[in-house]
Amino acid sequence: MDIAIRRGDLAAVQEALARHDWSSAHALAVSGAAELQRVKRRSADDDVFAGDWLDALAEAAWWVGRLDECIVARERAHACYDRAGATLQAGRCAVWLFHHWTFRGKRAIASGWLGRARRSLNGQRGSAEYGYLLLYEAEVAHGAGDLAGATALVEQAMDLGQRLRVADLESQALQALGRLLIDEGRPAEGLARLDEAMLFAIEGRLSPFVTGRVYCSLVSACHDLGDIRRANEWIEAVGSWADAHPFTVFPGLCRLHRADLMQWRGDWRAAEAEARQACSELHDLFVSNAAAAYAEVGEICRRRGDLDAAEEAFARAEALDARPAAGLALLRLTQDRAEVASVIISAAIEETAWNRLARGWLLPVEVQVAVALGDVERAQRAAAELTETARLFESPVLTAAATSATGRVELASDDSGACASLRAAVRRWLELDVPYEAANVRVLLARACRAAGDEEGAQAALTAAEAVFTRLGATLDLQEVTALRTVRSSSDLPCGLTDREAEVLRLVAAGLTNKQIGAELCVSSKTISRHLSNIFGKIGVSSRAAATAFAFEHQIVGG
Repeated sequence: MDIAIRRGDLAAVQEALARHDWSSAHALAVSGAAELQRVKRRSADDDVFAGDWLDALAEAAWWVGRLDECIVARERAHACYDRAGATLQAGRCAVWLFHHWTFRGKRAIASGWLGRARRSLNGQRGSAEYGYLLLYEAEVAHGAGDLAGATALVEQAMDLGQRLRVADLESQALQALGRLLIDEGRPAEGLARLDEAMLFAIEGRLSPFVTGRVYCSLVSACHDLGDIRRANEWIEAVGSWADAHPFTVFPGLCRLHRADLMQWRGDWRAAEAEARQACSELHDLFVSNAAAAYAEVGEICRRRGDLDAAEEAFARAEALDARPAAGLALLRLTQDRAEVASVIISAAIEETAWNRLARGWLLPVEVQVAVALGDVERAQRAAAELTETARLFESPVLTAAATSATGRVELASDDSGACASLRAAVRRWLELDVPYEAANVRVLLARACRAAGDEEGAQAALTAAEAVFTRLGATLDLQEVTALRTVRSSSDLPCGLTDREAEVLRLVAAGLTNKQIGAELCVSSKTISRHLSNIFGKIGVSSRAAATAFAFEHQIVGG
């Protein structure tokens, strides 16, 4: 069969791709590729044609969700172009293969293809393909924390896109620059660049792939900045677009973002369903985001109190992407494994050392773990850094988290300002319509009120928290509220014991060490030692055993 006979068929595949009829394009491309293998290629032109056909097959395979098939076709296309000396086309395939292998989570292979793309395109520096190479090199530099180097590469790509009037290239450069500016601590400037990139999409000037990439980048930026309202608005728009491309990564990515927002809002049932579907849709397409989806499931299950399901989900996330998850640290904390939690969160923070914004999302967990270990100084450092990060990035969620962390540290230090800080934190979470976090802070507030002798305030905070935990189905948190309610009022306590001292005595009677009591009450071991000294003096005992006997005798705990 003469290869020229197939040229009309290739045009049909390309026309189907142009009208976004991915299934038809794929069927035609698969059929033609099978026949093409039987055709003897006699010239460089024949190899270029074969490369064009295989490249079209790769494009169609990507859009119908067959990434393995896409990679094989694109590697074969690269080989054809390379054999023919078609460096521009070979370089373009190599750039795409970097992208595909990155999705697969195979960073070493992806890096190899990026190097091959650089060699192919070094002589094509005035091309759009070279601009895309620059953007992916910038992506690597950004991921390594080289923001200055990444910015220089992006600015070169943007200049090239503007000179060539290639909307796809210019728009991607704008979104990349926006993300860099955000990570540099210039969120307003970064969002302005992302808004500018979105104009291209709104005007319909972008290819489907770049449209999805820009959409996802903007939503991710809103998520990273903790701007829940803005993220929600964009997810609605992006979701409609993604649903029109059902076999690609885009619906799964949108589900992941929706699940996260639903979790914040307290709609855990819907959030888990979305996250689990995202796991299924992303598992064979985008490894790192599939891992994020499993981690989202784990976090929802942890909050609900289903620790076995949380364990399984976090394990699946780790199997896909070995990076430590903050949610796993909280799970270990729930399991009274604070030392293990400390190792996990320390590793996560170390991995994001250069990325202040990403690090900011880990610091609330660092504060919780440090308080549980009785390391108040570590908790204070983390809370102070979180406060500064929230201010720098103007993040509503991080600001609420920082206020909560400050109150938690003040409570651990027996600081009289804890009640004020925790009340401010509750208000911030309620303004953001984030019920679970608000309820968690109310439990801390109840402890702070009780320590200050305000039992009425403590009971009011517990009642409000209990209502939220009941509605959400947060079983372990409900158990904590029930336990806190069992402490007797100070008016009924013997020997002038305060509410906090009775709480400490109850836990001593339960056999807990000072360190464990500190973790239970969110205070330092040093503070517990001081309380015990006061308790022993008031009740006239000199040992924990005698204090335990006193607690049972006076019904501070049940007999």
